[in-house]
Amino acid sequence: MTAENKDNNTGSAVVTDVPVASEAPSYSFGDAEFQILDDTPINPVDTYELPHVEGYAKPGDKIDDDILEMVKKLSLKEKIGQMTQIEIGKLMDKDGFLDLKQVEYWVNEWKVGSFIDSPGNHGGKYQVYSPQRFTEVVESIQKVALENGPKIPMIYGIDSVHGANYINGATLFPQPTSTAATFNPSHAYEAGRIAAKDTRAVGIPWIFCPCMDLNTEKIWSRNYENYGEDPYLASRMSVASVQGLQGNYKKDRNRVAACMKHWIGYGRPNNGKDRGSTWIPDNYLLEYFVPPFQAASDAGVASAMESFSDINGQPVPTSEFYVESLLRQHVGFKGLIVTDWGDLWRLYQDHQTAKEPYDATWQSIKNTSLDISMVPDNEKFSEALLHLVESDRISVERIDESVARVLQLKKDVGLFEQPYADKSLHSTVGSKQDVQLAIAAARESVTLLKNQDSALPLKKEDKIVVVGPTGNNISYQNGGWSLRWQGSLGNDEYYGGRGITIVDGIEKVTGTRPQHVRGPDIDGKWSQEDRDEVVEAVQDADKVIVTLGENTYAEFGGNVDDLTLPEGQLELVRLIKEASKAQIITVLVQIRPRLLKDIPSLSSAVVNAYLPGSWGGLAIAEILYGEVNPSGRLPFTYPKHGSQSSVTYWQGIYNYFNINGGEESYYNPEYPFGYGFGYSKITYSDIELSSSTLDLEGSPLEVSVKVKNEGPQAAKEPVLLYVNQHTRPGYTPDAYRLRAFDKIDLEVGEEKTVKFELSTKDVEYFKRDLKQHADAGVTFTVTVNAFQENARKVQFVTAGTYAFTR
Repeated sequence: MTAENKDNNTGSAVVTDVPVASEAPSYSFGDAEFQILDDTPINPVDTYELPHVEGYAKPGDKIDDDILEMVKKLSLKEKIGQMTQIEIGKLMDKDGFLDLKQVEYWVNEWKVGSFIDSPGNHGGKYQVYSPQRFTEVVESIQKVALENGPKIPMIYGIDSVHGANYINGATLFPQPTSTAATFNPSHAYEAGRIAAKDTRAVGIPWIFCPCMDLNTEKIWSRNYENYGEDPYLASRMSVASVQGLQGNYKKDRNRVAACMKHWIGYGRPNNGKDRGSTWIPDNYLLEYFVPPFQAASDAGVASAMESFSDINGQPVPTSEFYVESLLRQHVGFKGLIVTDWGDLWRLYQDHQTAKEPYDATWQSIKNTSLDISMVPDNEKFSEALLHLVESDRISVERIDESVARVLQLKKDVGLFEQPYADKSLHSTVGSKQDVQLAIAAARESVTLLKNQDSALPLKKEDKIVVVGPTGNNISYQNGGWSLRWQGSLGNDEYYGGRGITIVDGIEKVTGTRPQHVRGPDIDGKWSQEDRDEVVEAVQDADKVIVTLGENTYAEFGGNVDDLTLPEGQLELVRLIKEASKAQIITVLVQIRPRLLKDIPSLSSAVVNAYLPGSWGGLAIAEILYGEVNPSGRLPFTYPKHGSQSSVTYWQGIYNYFNINGGEESYYNPEYPFGYGFGYSKITYSDIELSSSTLDLEGSPLEVSVKVKNEGPQAAKEPVLLYVNQHTRPGYTPDAYRLRAFDKIDLEVGEEKTVKFELSTKDVEYFKRDLKQHADAGVTFTVTVNAFQENARKVQFVTAGTYAFTR
């Protein structure tokens, strides 16, 4: 079975306008001197409609018969090629053009069946590629694959983390942590749906997303790619993201195959650095880190990516326990597994669990059901695996299993039916319709953390000044994985005016453009002249909006040794406090929760905007001026001290009594998980249970609580329900544990009754036998809105006799 050589718009697969190199390739990694901006006009339609395909697809229990027959007909080298993934930089020449001779080399010589990444990251001619030019690159590679080697369509994969972030003009949504702050999974769904459409528009049917690593180590540079520190919140958001990305991906050609990552434990490095080693007890891994992956697998995610990590001394890519026992058997995942970038070589280069490439390849393929190696830039994997099979170290049957899963994925996403892009989607990339969805998500993510003396909302007649490096910059609102791997590093030229900064947003809300003074740069560096300019600007202001944050980065590019904000940014707030009587409104535009030191005490209001995306400046301005009532809540614990970098709200014990009888709290962060409030007074009352006893073998309990908006504005209110166990025989219970949440709309004066269910699964936990247990005769407290002033509590007991009675 081979793909039809056709294009559904032009009737021809031939792409005539891609530059072809005449010289040998010379590999470079991004930011090459010759790189230029793509000048292709970006003129999207305002609105559009796509065909609706019902349902959600998932990997099947069995491989299709036609795929099994296809595997039988392939040579060994062709099979290994299907398990090989090469990055786009290996296909570019020294001038940044696609070198078709190099494409033919990889396809003909090594039968490579998969390619990855943006050419802008790897020496391509353009820093960022328009839909048209990106399509030309992908389709030119596809044409070579269909006419050479085994003539099987290649599958291209890419990281579309918050929208199709590598496609020029595509709508960039808030980063995933920002989306988690909405406590509204519909925003994760819509971000996934639009990312799928825009990525599919260039002929790419596979997205390496969503990320499900818990934000349990706050200094870790990849926190912003994930959905917070709580397993339940991350699970809900991950399922919504998978459903948005995939939909019925086996029939809907506007959707993609998603890839849950990074399996597993990647987000808790011991040293806080990206790709650091992790130590996580197996029962804790099952209790906290596995649930988001379990939820995504149950929702039908098509593929999974292994992590860079070694856990408890064992690298995941070679671990029978983590891949086979835990992912395949315990989770029940049936889809395709791909390594992360160069993972197999890290086994001997970093982890030192293998001697050399052949050994690394042998360990991984022998011990696990890994299907594709993201090599990504040499022939070593293919050479090693070919030798291992020919020398009977790896069986052909083992290879056939992986090749079948690879080809099944290609069939599922429609590559055998239509291997080329649907160019009619180009006009929808970046449409106003999509931008409105991104702004709506940003509006619900922005989190108000302090509002002393009603400093907010601002009045249009207030004399304000915006000070700080993130106040007038789209790049810093997006962070990494935005146009470029490391982001645009403050260079807004890449965005071509597509976005709204905070200053822009204030102008749109008030009709007047505010004065903006940068002060220190994003790294905290500034001169005396910069300081003098700030002092002069703020002296007569009523209120000063101070915009702080971080530079853009991704992965190890964001490693730091100290979680504190750059000293120059801290100094900026102190200088304004000394130079002006104005109220200070601090707006944080940042990737991770940087330590604030004395900023909260110096500020009348503190707003965490996270990374709200290109259009997030409008949402921030609307909230500052009260046109939108803030409804975001912290999806992680915001640390006060460096020692709290790895603290989560669920870690036991919350309180203990010292020998003098006084109560002391282990959990004393700057701001707790789930914290945040709006401009309306929201009251909670009449929290009730359907029964005071939970029958562990019977029906769930119903929890109900009344929620009322006493004004002065309509509000969106996240209602968060936690459970904590008073006594857990032999094990320390969670301090609190989020078990349910809902986000409701309340008009002024409106009261609603919110209902949840609690079942046995909500009181179970993993013991060291790696099985779930629930204790009889134990008291539990149900808390709605823990850590908030309007928290309400009620208790129940599990039926049966406690393990020890006198």
